[in-house]
Amino acid sequence: MNQDQPDIAPQTPAAAEPAADSLQQQLDSLHNELALLRAESLRERADLDNQRKRVARDVEQARRFANEKLLGELLPVFDSLDAGLNAAGSEPSPLREGLELTYKQLLKVAADNGLTLLDPTGQPFNPEHHQAISQADAPDAAPGSVVQVFQKGYLLNDRLLRPALVVVARD
Repeated sequence: MNQDQPDIAPQTPAAAEPAADSLQQQLDSLHNELALLRAESLRERADLDNQRKRVARDVEQARRFANEKLLGELLPVFDSLDAGLNAAGSEPSPLREGLELTYKQLLKVAADNGLTLLDPTGQPFNPEHHQAISQADAPDAAPGSVVQVFQKGYLLNDRLLRPALVVVARD
């Protein structure tokens, strides 16, 4: 034998087979680990995406209803202006015109901020938006409809801020 060449014994097919099985097992193990890591990565990405959507939705809700407290505290002002207009009568006068203008301006500012007035006179009673305080005989009104409004109701961005207090026609 030549001393420059290492002594390499040829492997028999029986000796190569266990090494190939071991390599195949390692390869399968690595493939399984890679699949688990990919699945975990997808789950974490989905969780982050869901959290981002939830935060965006919460921010949008906070923006839509941020002025709820202020508008809620202004409802007695609306009621007072409405009562003042009713007390001023239907005759044109500078006082009535000033009250009407102030009331319309206040309603416009409130509407620009998502407030909607509920004045359900003549409409069917809606328990989600109206609070019945009484029933009355009303021959000219449909049964179950609102015949009188004691206090107007308000919605803020389609969410009930205050129900309308109403009298409903008897069935």
